[in-house]
This record gives sequence, structure tokens and C-alpha cells, in this order.
Amino acid sequence: MPLQRGKPYRIRGNAPRIAALLALAVALLAPALGAPNPSSPRKDEIATAAPSAILVDAESGSILFEKNADQLMPPANLAKLMTAEVVFNEIKQGRISLDTEYIVSEYAWRHGGAPSHTTSMFAPIHSKVAVKDLLYGVIVQSANDACITLAEGIAGSEEKFAQMMTARARELGLAKSYFPNATGLPDPTLAMSARDLVKLARHIIVDYPEFYPIYGEKEFTWNRIRQQNRNPLLGMGIGADGLSTGATDESGFGLVGSAVQNGQRLIVAINGLKSATERANEGKRLLEWGYKAFEHRSLFAEGQTIGEAKVFGGTQGSVPLVAAGAVNLLMPRDSTERLTARIVYTGPVRAPVHEGQAIGLLRVWRGENMVLEVPLQAGVSVATGGMTRRAFDAATEFVIGLFISGSKRI
Repeated sequence: MPLQRGKPYRIRGNAPRIAALLALAVALLAPALGAPNPSSPRKDEIATAAPSAILVDAESGSILFEKNADQLMPPANLAKLMTAEVVFNEIKQGRISLDTEYIVSEYAWRHGGAPSHTTSMFAPIHSKVAVKDLLYGVIVQSANDACITLAEGIAGSEEKFAQMMTARARELGLAKSYFPNATGLPDPTLAMSARDLVKLARHIIVDYPEFYPIYGEKEFTWNRIRQQNRNPLLGMGIGADGLSTGATDESGFGLVGSAVQNGQRLIVAINGLKSATERANEGKRLLEWGYKAFEHRSLFAEGQTIGEAKVFGGTQGSVPLVAAGAVNLLMPRDSTERLTARIVYTGPVRAPVHEGQAIGLLRVWRGENMVLEVPLQAGVSVATGGMTRRAFDAATEFVIGLFISGSKRI
């Protein structure tokens, strides 16, 4: 049974028109155990020393915990997640291959190699290195010479590659991230949020299964130089298999990590900590808490109608909305909390509407925090209606527009 539709509203003027089809408490996920005892600590409560942090379930996208997750911060070496993603995408699009070789320029050698005294794979100046080896250098060793060599080989310069990184970030929905270089070395304009970092990590895990295992490699030997992975979570026995760490004076100590326990993958991003030890302990603690404190609940089965969107000028007045797959959510164990869910879309949707067409979003809140956002699509096709239908819909929209224009803004 789809969620019931509430009173629609529209915003007119320069802002996009948005129709919210429902605003209701979803009780089906909460067991009928009565109200929680306010004197008892909630199982889903946790504190962290990290100034910025977020923990999500990789499968559903459920947010288990967040703290200043949208605050922009210097990501340091964590920016290399974006560097690697651009390279992964170039390979996926067939523009380069793992066997493609690039020359280590004097600039790459001086600013990212041995003379730079930063993390490096120590590639000799003017040598040729295959993309595969450069990727291992970036991911396992956090090598700045590898980053710059890839940037220059792909885009012609590090500056142009950084522009590619920022443009690609926008394509992936990382709205606030900005990259002035390929390395993550200090720059006043370099910025990411914890939410963007975890969103990027989830994308890499899901969309590049052939490359993600590199993040779990504990060491890499190249040119007879053996270096170990700097991710402390890999050796903690918690099922961790990625992703990266970062640290500069400006950023503090940060980490993006992912682990799997009993088939469940969680992703954590933290930054701004005071030491490598504190970073490792906080990352581990948040992941272990997530596994213990939460459990999966089913919201909607695959193909189940979640709600409806109004259609303008179609053979029918609305179209059912569905998700691409089953909609699940992580909830605190034994929670009695109710969830608030809303369907939001720009509408009414003009006919014709094609089955599978992207329409809007299902957003779910637990308390005051939005914990899930799922894209919704048309469940069926709706053809264009006749002149009578289109004229009726136009008149209806005109009347509603006059009514809304004379109302107070909510």
C-alpha cells in the first residue's frame, strides 16, 4: 500500500516549483512498545572527538550519525579519492587503459617526488610509469608524484586536471567540493565536507568494484621500494578494506574508512582530530558502534508504489512513483521512534511521461535529521492527453496559481 498523499504545496517565482505529496509519520518501522523512557540513554546516541564526522550504511545510504557533516574543511590526502575517481572514469570511458604510460616530469618529481619531502612513490625523473602502477602509488602510498604524473598525462597540466576533478565532483552531486590540485597539498581554496567524502567513497565502492580492492592492499612495492598502506583500520580486525587517511597542519588528522561485518558495509568519514592515534580509535569506535546499535528495516519492496506525482496534460492525472530497487533503512535496535517521510518533486510533471523517468526524491527523517534520500521514478508511462484534458489541466493550474499567489509563504 503506497504512502497516503497529504496536502500539496507549490513555490512560485524564481524558486523551482516543488510539489510535496506527503508529510506523515511512518509508524510501520517502529514496534508498538510505547514511548521511550527519557531518563534512559538512547542506544543510537554517541559522541565523537572529531569536529566533523558522518557514518552511513553503504547499501541503503542510511545516515547513522553525523556531526558538522556539511562543514567545509581541508581534506588533505583525502582529496586523492577524487583524483583516483577521475582516473577510474577515464579508464571506464575507454580514453586510457591500465597499460597507458606517462612520463614523470621535472615538475612532478620536484613537487611530488623525493625532493618534495612529501608522500611519494619515488618515481625517477623522466621515467615512464604505467597507469596501473601510478594508481597503486596514489591509493596505497598516497604518492604525490603519482598524482601529478597522472594529472599531467591525462589533462596536460595539474591545473587542468584539478578543473576536471571539480567538474566531475559536480556530476556526482558533490555540491561544495573544490579542488585546486591533484594531491590535496595545502591550498586555501581546497575544500570538501564529510558528507561529500562519504558520498564519494560510496560511489567508488559501488561503481568501481574492479578498482576498489586496491584500497585494501596493505603494501605496494615499486622500483624495489616497499611502502605500507597508511590506513590504520586495515589492521584492526574489524573487516576494514579501505579507503584513505589525510593529515596536514590545516586539516588535522582525517580518515575515510569502510568495513564489512556479516555482509553489512558501513562507511565513516572523520576529520580534524589531534593525532593519528585518536583518528584510528575514533574511526574504529564509530564503525563498531554502527554495527552494534543499528539493524535493517524494510520500507518498500522492489517495484512497490511509494506515492504519486501529478501529471499535466496526460491521459491520466497522476503517475505512480517507485524506487529503482527495494528501499531499506537502518534504525536503532528496538527503536520506538517514528519516521517522517516526504516525496518531493518539481511538478506537475508534463506528459508524456516514460516509465523509469526520474521524477523526484523520497526523503526520510528520524527526529530532526534526514537519514535517507532515495531517487524516485515513474512506475508506468503516461501518454499525452487530448485537447480537452490539457485545457482542463491548464485552467486548474491557473486557478491554483492565483490562490497560492495570494497566500502567505510557509
